Amino acid sequence: MAANFSSVPVLDFALVSDNATKPEFILQLRHALINVGFLYLKNHTVSQKVTNDLIDYIPRLFDLPQEAKNQILMANSPHFLGYSKLGAEFTKGKTDYREQFDFATPHETQWKPGAPEHLRLWGPSQWPDEVLIPGFKNTMEKYLQQVQALSYQFISLLAEAFGLPSDALKKFYDTDELMQHRGKVVKYPANDGSLTDQGVGPHYDAGFLTFLLNASPHRGLQVQNLSGQWIDVPPIPGTFVVNIGKALEFVTRGLARATSHRVLSPPVGSTPRYSVPFFQNISLNARLADEVLDFPSEILQLKQLRGDPVQTDSVNFAEFDREPSGKVNLIGRVKSHPDVAQRHYPDLFVQYFPNGLPKQVSAY
Repeated sequence: MAANFSSVPVLDFALVSDNATKPEFILQLRHALINVGFLYLKNHTVSQKVTNDLIDYIPRLFDLPQEAKNQILMANSPHFLGYSKLGAEFTKGKTDYREQFDFATPHETQWKPGAPEHLRLWGPSQWPDEVLIPGFKNTMEKYLQQVQALSYQFISLLAEAFGLPSDALKKFYDTDELMQHRGKVVKYPANDGSLTDQGVGPHYDAGFLTFLLNASPHRGLQVQNLSGQWIDVPPIPGTFVVNIGKALEFVTRGLARATSHRVLSPPVGSTPRYSVPFFQNISLNARLADEVLDFPSEILQLKQLRGDPVQTDSVNFAEFDREPSGKVNLIGRVKSHPDVAQRHYPDLFVQYFPNGLPKQVSAY
């Protein structure tokens, strides 16, 4: 099996700026997309100063008084944006030992009474009190906007790596004012000895691309290769870890790999691990089953050479064959945050939790 990888490749974004070296980048990207589903990206376009400023804010964000964090609980938001307490999520029946804030790029919700519920999934973020953490909102929004710009540039390179015109995937996005992309700021506390080592359990991401900033030097991220082995993805300063989401795998008919991944908690005696994932969304109304991409035969042959993975430990986001993208994402959020669903999506809540609010939440 060509894709039974034992490490994640590092790609140099600087190669893209020179026509003489861009083909080398496209070739490396093709290998990573088809055979691995993960890559490191160095020399990217996101400002190091903005990144460093954000990293400096993160411990202060989590050190805010609990009362201040509770004022922006995710349960307040029909858009699933805001604060989630430590241990509020479960994956595959086990507690995810993490605390997090969900923020997103600016967006005014397009939902109106009578419209499909999944249009409510996007809307304004909840922000902590500016007096308590001055400048954080501005820094986070700058960061999200710069990663958004990088993600759009990257998606055109991805199309080229699949032997398609550079604009072949634009049809899956709306105009800027109709789009929203999501970020998280996550804290994985060190294991105190009484818990499992699950920071977050095995899962796939939903959309096309995820750009992960490792905001501390801790190991913990692991990806699952074709034979089911867990491979470490240690932090490399100055890089993003980029991975393929389930929507991109579906629309490319499995050519691109959405790779199962998980995070292990820092060990006993360690300090907290921090990370900032950015999730690039596609149009809420995109129906991926209706779209057919015409790949060159030599590209499709690379999938055959790769082979198929053994059964992975991740099972989430399997509804793309029958629902619009926004509905698939909404179902995923409802499953992982039933308290939000009970308050804002009562019909979906009853559908997925007919016996009421569960004691434990199985995100996937």
